[in-house]
Amino acid sequence: MPSSAYIKLVAKSKQQTITLEEVKELINYYKDITTKTGTQLGWEYGSNAFPYSLEQREDGKDKWFLLKGNDQDDYKYIIVGVGGTDENQEGSESNTYIQVVLPDGSTHGDKGKANEFCKFLAKKLDAELQLFNGRTMYYYKR
Repeated sequence: MPSSAYIKLVAKSKQQTITLEEVKELINYYKDITTKTGTQLGWEYGSNAFPYSLEQREDGKDKWFLLKGNDQDDYKYIIVGVGGTDENQEGSESNTYIQVVLPDGSTHGDKGKANEFCKFLAKKLDAELQLFNGRTMYYYKR
C-alpha cells in the first residue's frame, strides 16, 4: 500500500504557501549542497545522497512530479506533490502542504531517502512534518 508523509506549512513557518516550482528549487538546492559536500570530501557524494532524477509528467502538471531512481536496484521512485485546504470558513487561513508518497513498488531505500528529504524540507521551511509512520516532528518555534 502506498504511504504518505506531509510537510505542513503552519502560521509560524517561513512562508505560508508553496508552489511546485519552489519545491523543485529546494530539490535542486539539496542536490547542489550534497554535491559540494562530496567535492570537499573527494567523493561522489551527490549522486549517492540523492540518487533520483526529476520527471514531470503531463498528467501531474502543476500538482506533482516523480523522482525516479537512477539505475539502481535500491531506489525506484518517490512522488512529490503540493496541495492546500481552506479549513477556516472566514477565508483568513489556508493550510498548504507538501505530500511525499511512496507508491507500491517503492523500496526501503526510497523510504530512507524520502524521510531524509522530508526532514530537510521541513527544516528549511520551519514546518510541521508528519512522517510515514504517523509521528509528528515540529521544525518551527512553538
